[in-house]
Amino acid sequence: MAFPSFSPSKFSSSQGSRAGNTPPKKRSWKKWGIGILLLGAFVGGVLFWKANAILGRIAPKGNILSNIVKSLPGVENTLAGEKEGRINVALLGMRGKGVEGGGLLADTIMILSFHPQGKGEGDRPKAALVSIPRDLYVTVPGTSDKQKINAVHFYGEEKGAGQGLAAMKTILTDVTGVPIHYVASIDFKGFEELIDAVGGVSITLDAPFTEPMQFRESHVCDANVFTVPTTPLQYEHKYVTTKSGRRRIVKSYPLCYNKDVECGGVFNLPAGTSVLNGEKALCFARARVTSNDFERAKRQHMILEALRAKLLSLGTLSDFSKVNAILGSLGDNARTDMEGWEMKRFFDLYLENKDVKISQDFVIDNSENGLLYAPENTGAAGYILLPKGNNYDRIHELFRKIP
Repeated sequence: MAFPSFSPSKFSSSQGSRAGNTPPKKRSWKKWGIGILLLGAFVGGVLFWKANAILGRIAPKGNILSNIVKSLPGVENTLAGEKEGRINVALLGMRGKGVEGGGLLADTIMILSFHPQGKGEGDRPKAALVSIPRDLYVTVPGTSDKQKINAVHFYGEEKGAGQGLAAMKTILTDVTGVPIHYVASIDFKGFEELIDAVGGVSITLDAPFTEPMQFRESHVCDANVFTVPTTPLQYEHKYVTTKSGRRRIVKSYPLCYNKDVECGGVFNLPAGTSVLNGEKALCFARARVTSNDFERAKRQHMILEALRAKLLSLGTLSDFSKVNAILGSLGDNARTDMEGWEMKRFFDLYLENKDVKISQDFVIDNSENGLLYAPENTGAAGYILLPKGNNYDRIHELFRKIP
């Protein structure tokens, strides 16, 4: 069988003639287009994987498949409480797992009550924020043990990861008299990084603020944290009461300062408007020794409102670098029992009503007209708060009347 022969000279001249012509632009543009599509698919895949990985840590409940299904057109994706017109979310703040000083104690406890459609016909959407003091004395869910409410999360986590959030939902539903549909927590590190990710928050004060004691507070000396002796040296004494009724010192413990001074030792903010980075915002949110826990809760409300305004401000949520930083800051330092689609739905509802104002901003306290009181002679329980009337009826009424 004869094969056709090819002349090297003809082949060369043919190639040469092509080289001499202008390359077709269509093929070049096709290559560029395919390259851009592939790059876009790769970047989109990486971002989807990263977002899903982060959401998996923040919201371990549910899975990627359920999130995709709930996002499909025609599939119902209604939040718990949405049909009833009110969504209640517990917000918790704590030091963080493994951090000295009770890392899993929920020292900040707030209830965000959101009415997407308003309470009555033709009413505007509303939101309320109520703080529950950490010293409220309660019965730990599933036990007969009495503890401060901030310890409920700790005892839940001892049973298993995520059970602290569930225990807090249970006790807060009991205390408030309304269903707590969701719960979310954030630790100190996450809070700092979240504030930094949005470029800080603006706080306006009528008078200067100072906390000269808390971040330089002394404790019994130890080998790791409180290692700098007080000057002059101070002591914490252990007493016993003799048969004659006199108190006698049986042991004295030297007091030391934290080797890593927090918030500069003395934390100050001037009157007027200040832009706080994450570290300063955290110091402002934690300060309480020279004021009290209730005043601290009011300052925390200020920061949350400033953060909300910043998150919803023009450009923040459309700036990918900021959104990426926000997700990154929350990934290892926040937890919620919401599924991914529920987080998105809640976020969408909030964006739809981004002009909604906090209609009620309330701190449950033990003032003359407050709902709590501080009993005397509490023994080993120390300082605690109990509801007036020794039941939660007045607190239930407060939540029923939230607009």
